[in-house]
Amino acid sequence: MLKKFKGCVLGAAIGDALGMPNESASPNLNKMKYGYRRPYKGHPNEGLNAGQYTDDTQLMILVGTLLADRKYTEDRYAHALRELYIRGALRFPDGSLSAACERMAKENAPQKGVKSTTSGCLAAGVPFVLGFPDMNEACERAVRACNITHSHPAAHAAISTFVTLLYHALNESPNPVERAVQKALAEDEILGGKIRNALNLEREGMETETALLKIGNDVSVYQTLPIAFFLISRYTHPPDLLTVSANTGGNTDTIALICGAYLGAAKGMDILPEDLVRGLEDRDRIELLGQRLYNLYTQKKA
Repeated sequence: MLKKFKGCVLGAAIGDALGMPNESASPNLNKMKYGYRRPYKGHPNEGLNAGQYTDDTQLMILVGTLLADRKYTEDRYAHALRELYIRGALRFPDGSLSAACERMAKENAPQKGVKSTTSGCLAAGVPFVLGFPDMNEACERAVRACNITHSHPAAHAAISTFVTLLYHALNESPNPVERAVQKALAEDEILGGKIRNALNLEREGMETETALLKIGNDVSVYQTLPIAFFLISRYTHPPDLLTVSANTGGNTDTIALICGAYLGAAKGMDILPEDLVRGLEDRDRIELLGQRLYNLYTQKKA
């Protein structure tokens, strides 16, 4: 189980770092290259090096560290996020995350986030599934954290769906993907329907390039989650899943983070390519975070 905890956070960060140079770009499935790359000149992430992650992993580490330190509250999370934003340390945050942080910076106090369907809050859900043995509690806490930046019900449904997927992967439940779909349908019929449609396209054998055009790859949870579910179901070989998800373009850093987190949760850290683990920014820190969240989880479960 410990290897799954470490694999979940490492896989998430690896996916994020692989997708980082392709964020906001066009799909690149015909000219994919394995491994980390630097962004092209003029890209919003051009200051980052190969193997570095984006604001998604920053949020995961921030929430995870507060939980592991037994110091997490929504107010502390909001305050720490606001400080990152004020210092200019958040790496190319999406517009909704920036708007929420800007509000907090002006008011100098936490408040409800913006009514947005973007995926900027999803990565913050990873630590909750690792820190809380009860899935319902993990979902509830993740939604409350999401609400700091994203108040739209679709964003809340999406983070609950993501948490459910990881929970069942960690616990080796039968068909984690289907269980997550059921959660999505219960929380938001449109989101659940789009994920179901993406899975139907995969089962029909539609080519990935064509499916990407039909499903989409933008920052909305209505596209980011469905394409991630398609890829998780299509690619079972870890390097293939990580490479393809990192080259989908658009919101590719978050798409690949979802795929990487699922891969690590389902199979453990040993399934992750060693060269990608080795080349990841803050590898030791992130692996230690997985260990610390595992300790928290076992204490709560006892």
